[in-house]
Amino acid sequence: MRKLQIGVMGSAADVKYSKKIEKIAEKIGELLAQKGNIVVYGAEKDYDSLSTAAARGAKKAGGITVGVTYGKGKDVWDKDGNTDVIICSGLERGGGREFVLVNSCDGIIAISGGSGTMNEMLVAYQLNIPIVVVKGTGGWADEMAGKYFDSRKRMKAVPANTPEEAVKKILKLAKTKK
Repeated sequence: MRKLQIGVMGSAADVKYSKKIEKIAEKIGELLAQKGNIVVYGAEKDYDSLSTAAARGAKKAGGITVGVTYGKGKDVWDKDGNTDVIICSGLERGGGREFVLVNSCDGIIAISGGSGTMNEMLVAYQLNIPIVVVKGTGGWADEMAGKYFDSRKRMKAVPANTPEEAVKKILKLAKTKK
């Protein structure tokens, strides 16, 4: 049986998230890996992110990580070798890369998030890929918790209060969708 590919989306370092939020992202990556899933994330070239923190957590637990990057080349923000597979989309931030990233996932978890994370959530919504958001982390995760993305009301961004709850919910939703 194929392993689930769960995307972890979240703020880039330039949004200046707290260490507490970074630890939540690491814990989510760790829990996903412990349950035998692949962590898929947006691999950045120029700075750290909550997605990268999730990859660190997954590697700490012995998991597999896939980073989808923009532009050309495999040079990503990965000081400790936390990325097993790098997908070079050849596309830029703000559209193409996010589509490749999200379309590779069975479900996504959003933590905090700026415009890139919102873009990823909207792509997931359009593709009917389940979305869980971690409440209390700020950004678009808090804004969209329990809400529909538009008047079609296809699906809500499912809220979770803890990393454990987020992982449990996304795995259930992703397995149901398969």
